[in-house]
Amino acid sequence: MPPKAKAKTAAETTVESTITTLRQNAEHQFAHELAELSQADTRQKPPNWQLSPWAVSTYLLGGKLENGFEVSPKYIGSRRLMEIAIATLATDRALLLYGVPGTAKSWVSEHLTAAVTGDSTLLIQGTAGTSEEAIRYGWNYALLLAAGPSMAAVVPSPMMNGMNDGKIVRIEELTRIPADVQDTLITVLSEKTLPIPEIGTAVQAQKGFNVIATANNRDKGVNELSSALKRRFNTVILPVPDSADEEVAIVHKRVESMGRALELPIEVPALAEIRRVVTIFRELRAGVTGDGKTKLKTPSGTMSTAEAISVVNSGMALAAHFGDGTLQAGDLAASIQGAVLKDPVQDAVVWKEYLETVVKGREGWQDIYRACRELL
Repeated sequence: MPPKAKAKTAAETTVESTITTLRQNAEHQFAHELAELSQADTRQKPPNWQLSPWAVSTYLLGGKLENGFEVSPKYIGSRRLMEIAIATLATDRALLLYGVPGTAKSWVSEHLTAAVTGDSTLLIQGTAGTSEEAIRYGWNYALLLAAGPSMAAVVPSPMMNGMNDGKIVRIEELTRIPADVQDTLITVLSEKTLPIPEIGTAVQAQKGFNVIATANNRDKGVNELSSALKRRFNTVILPVPDSADEEVAIVHKRVESMGRALELPIEVPALAEIRRVVTIFRELRAGVTGDGKTKLKTPSGTMSTAEAISVVNSGMALAAHFGDGTLQAGDLAASIQGAVLKDPVQDAVVWKEYLETVVKGREGWQDIYRACRELL
């Protein structure tokens, strides 16, 4: 008889699952960095935190440890903003990351949670259809009908699990949630208690529990936060990158990371190609050319850094699978146009004007001009 196959350990199973996962959670993708930081971290940690605030900031912003290990930056921007965000989580105040789309709110939220608690999966996705049960708790109706209300029949939400375990809960797109459902958070954030009136009890939050919410001010269908709820949050506004160099660095880093995850058989494009995409996005977003000499009409979309990353990734996929393996202007043109033309009538006018008044006469940009014109 053939020998019996050796059973896989839990660690081996986790590694295999991580390898085949399309998008790894931050705590898995950067597990080695978190482990190195944990070993080097000798500073005081708030209750239930995996790392000290200093180590969390090093994880987010990057740096070199005393043993020479290099921690990669996850956020390229203001150090002070990240320090404020981390300090907020060390208090009893919830954190609201606010700003226009594409300013890395969700990215920062995930990495903050991964560094603080080692678990970024306690997530509530805000939509127009998010109900109170998604924030508070639900019921196992079979048990409820059979034996009546009891803790055994309660189906815990991520919020309830976070309170029980003393972990951070993430709420994405808070302003997409209906206003009456948003206000469910008031008692949780102010009293650190989740009442369960059906059985006359309540869940008390353990030390380490907190909430990170994200919201943007450009989304259609936004539900403004009530004054009572706003007071429960410390708001940190994440700005668009200050300079073109900073935005180029962000796009390059994220494209490189996503290219590895998607296993695209192509080298990351040169910074010059990424700079062209970033320049187009920044000029259309600002309504003026980089030299300040020409005013431009702005498209209806946000032209965010996140969309610039998507454009370069799409171009890489086209070049890898339908081109010669080198990113060309034609590979970028379709993706750029798709990002700009959210409104096929209004944005088409803006895009044509930009091509004719800016791109056409710009030195070294004739290839991108021709590729874009061919698609119109």
